Amino acid sequence: MRPTQMLRSGAADPKNGHYLGNWGHFETLRTKRETNSTSGGEKQRGIVTYGLSANRQNPWAGSVHAAIFNTFRRTKGQIFFWLPPMVGGYYIMSWAVERSEYLNSKAGRAEYADEEE
Repeated sequence: MRPTQMLRSGAADPKNGHYLGNWGHFETLRTKRETNSTSGGEKQRGIVTYGLSANRQNPWAGSVHAAIFNTFRRTKGQIFFWLPPMVGGYYIMSWAVERSEYLNSKAGRAEYADEEE
């Protein structure tokens, strides 16, 4: 059992659709003189297309809901890559600021005054 029928270039298959010609050339290979038309090929029939005007669409439909849950999902997957370095950096910076304030204070200068020479 084949799940889908193989598509072959050739004549129209009434069960599975219409054949429009070679790729990029949606027309027959007859000349303009033979068809008496300006497009160069015979008219295609039985092909229906539907469209929706740009001002009738809603491009922002569901974007707020998707943004909230997509941000949560992506953050949950990446939090262990950026949270531990951020916490470690915060504690190292707070230790460095505290140590610098102590060394530049009167007590720090008195404690380490004999080491500067």
